[in-house]
Amino acid sequence: MAQLAGLADREAAAVFAGGDVGIERSALPVIGEDEIYWSDLVGLSVRNRQGETLGQVIAVQDYGAHPVLQVQGDEGMRLIPLVAAYVDSVDVAEGVVEVDWGKDF
Repeated sequence: MAQLAGLADREAAAVFAGGDVGIERSALPVIGEDEIYWSDLVGLSVRNRQGETLGQVIAVQDYGAHPVLQVQGDEGMRLIPLVAAYVDSVDVAEGVVEVDWGKDF
């Protein structure tokens, strides 16, 4: 259970229903070598195995089964499942997500 300072009960918290809650990046737990925060993916370039740039990650959404990368490119929006079957690698330092995803998908 989480509790925000100054909100002692449900009634006090209800005033903020539907609002956004944020924390300082430094307050997040340290992640493992094979882990990444979704916010780190936003802004990365997405390139397929053929070396074609598909666009840039503009958001990561969770639709239930798995997270999905929202990739905006010249051809429009692509939704690419964020699963090992389609995402080959993520290199935040290089700013690239490598995917097994055709430009015609």
